[in-house]
Amino acid sequence: MQTTMIVFVIVTALVLAAIRIGGGLYECLLVDRVWPGTPALIQPERGGINRKLFWMPVHLAFELTLMIAIWLAWSEDVIRTWLLVAAASHVLMRGWSAAYFIPRAIEFERAGDWTPDLRARATTWVRLSVWRLPLDLVTLFAVWAAVIAAVSS
Repeated sequence: MQTTMIVFVIVTALVLAAIRIGGGLYECLLVDRVWPGTPALIQPERGGINRKLFWMPVHLAFELTLMIAIWLAWSEDVIRTWLLVAAASHVLMRGWSAAYFIPRAIEFERAGDWTPDLRARATTWVRLSVWRLPLDLVTLFAVWAAVIAAVSS
C-alpha cells in the first residue's frame, strides 16, 4: 500500500511538472514573442491575459505534491535523492523568479505608457526568461527518475 501511494504521489508530481513545462513553452513560444511590442497582452486591466491564474495554482499544487512525495519516500534512498534534485532545481528556478522575473512582470503588467526603455527591459526579461526552462526540465527529469525508481523498488 505504501509503495502504491508513493508511486501515485510522484506520478502526480510528474504530471504537474509536465504541465509547468507546457505553460512555460506556451509563454516562451507564443506570448513572449509578442507582448514586449503589445503590452496590453499581459495587462489584465487592459483585457490581457492574467498569468497568475495559471501559474499560482500550478506551482502551489506541484510544490505541495513534491513535498508530500519527499515525505512519503524519505526512507527510500534513490527515490529521495531524485526528489531532492527535483526540489533543488525547482527552488533555484523559483528563487530566480522571485528575485527578478516576478517583480518585473508585475511592473510590466501595471505599466501605463510603454516607453522605449520599458520595452527594452521587457525584451531583456523575455530573453532571460527562456533560461528558466532548462531548470524546469531538470525538475521534470528528476521527478521522472523518481517515478522509475519507485516503480522498480
